[in-house]
Amino acid sequence: MTSNKLRRFSPLPSIADFLFVAIFLLISLHRGKDLLKDGDTGYHIRAGEYILRTMSVPTHDMFSYLSPPLPWTAHEWLSEVIMALVHSAFGLTGIVIFFAFLIALTIQLLFETVHAGEGNILVSLGVVILATAASGLHWLARPHVFSFVLMVVWYHILCLYQYKSRNLLYTLPFIMVLWANLHGGFMGGFILLFVFLAGNAFDALFSDGDRKHALKKLKVLALTASLCVAGSILNPYGYHLLLFPIKLTSSKYLIDGVCEFMSPNFHEMYVRGFEIYLLVFVAALAWAKKKLQAQDVLSIVLFLHMSLYSARYIPLFAIVAARILAQKLSESIEEKDNAFTRFLKVRSRNISRLDASAVRYLWPVASILLVVYALAAGRIAYGFDPKIEPVAATEFIKRESIAGNMFNSDEFGDYLVYAAAPAYKVFIDGRLDMYGVDHLKEYHKVTEFKQGWEDVLEKYRITWIFFPADAPLARYLLLHKDWKLIYADKVTNIFVKNIPQYRYLIERYPAVKPAVVDNNEAED
Repeated sequence: MTSNKLRRFSPLPSIADFLFVAIFLLISLHRGKDLLKDGDTGYHIRAGEYILRTMSVPTHDMFSYLSPPLPWTAHEWLSEVIMALVHSAFGLTGIVIFFAFLIALTIQLLFETVHAGEGNILVSLGVVILATAASGLHWLARPHVFSFVLMVVWYHILCLYQYKSRNLLYTLPFIMVLWANLHGGFMGGFILLFVFLAGNAFDALFSDGDRKHALKKLKVLALTASLCVAGSILNPYGYHLLLFPIKLTSSKYLIDGVCEFMSPNFHEMYVRGFEIYLLVFVAALAWAKKKLQAQDVLSIVLFLHMSLYSARYIPLFAIVAARILAQKLSESIEEKDNAFTRFLKVRSRNISRLDASAVRYLWPVASILLVVYALAAGRIAYGFDPKIEPVAATEFIKRESIAGNMFNSDEFGDYLVYAAAPAYKVFIDGRLDMYGVDHLKEYHKVTEFKQGWEDVLEKYRITWIFFPADAPLARYLLLHKDWKLIYADKVTNIFVKNIPQYRYLIERYPAVKPAVVDNNEAED
């Protein structure tokens, strides 16, 4: 009797809760600085503050000095408002902890939806760990993390309807209203809807099974898709928001010129987890005897294509592929009868019984309270890394009150928006879709010294340059008589035009020398 009670109420965390705690504490207490490696976090916070201050969603840019102001679709406005609220209360450390929570929640939900009480629990755990490793390259404190959570929930609801005949589709239009205002990843939800529509259409036309049942599901999914389209229009930009992701991805120059839109480089360590995940997936399909259903084939083909075309979609592939991979591995283990598979089956049953006895959510709540205490006590603090972002240089320009139009890198522009706006306005920042191809070409003309690069500087009346110290532009300007270096550290060089307006700065800092830049230092 006592033994049964102990089993029923185990103090150990469930596997899903353990995954949450492990990821949440790892990021919050140790690796939080990695979430701030992208300066985009800064402009999202300031955009959210603007929305809260004006009680309106912007339609035009307010962070650059370009005139007239460029039209801007702030499609992540709700995420930015949430980020601004968190930042106002807890600063950048609060931002890190908040996104650590969302990432940990994604992994927890992924395990629960992949396993869902079925299959081999050890296989489910292994697959989710692989998916976590594959998706870690895009763990940043940015709005796309909201899409990770919603993608898991959205996919699970579709799978429940397709494979368990449990209809929760009525929730999808409401989720879509939220998702469309949080992040452009809502298009991933429509892709999955299309996949399940196409799969059921295939079954209704060609399957040897119950075609009437497939046709009924097709009709229900079509109605759901229509309501989701209507839900997605409930945003400040109306139906134009549906065109935004299409417009963005259709610009070859933009896609080819932005690192996160490029294909994964398998020679780099950051995609090693994705490579292993992909190889295991291929091996599992080769080992499996049962064929994939039509919608599973289509979802793998589409999301794998997306992830190979652009590294930013790897986390979405990892989420979609996890259920299929776990299912195929579990089926193969059940079909085999040898010492290894018997060992896995026995251990899986024992761990499943122990997992079912765990008191749920106790350990995640305890971990959140621990981190909140550490935050309140000042034990943890995060900010932008001064080895990556121009932290000291920004303080310099604010102290010296440098006037005139600045030319800056897009990454530095994000930090400047965060740390120096509205006193300083930028030439460019991470909103490359807003600036457009023509402006991006002008930017690259300068940074790559193409013919007419000085004309671009004249066009925008640029009188000082704020640029990475290791960039070719910074090294070239050191030799250019028309530009004088007034500030240098290992991250940033600041040049002013050799004109009377800046004579006082040139005379005040006559002996500034470029710092020796170690490109491996930031990685350390």
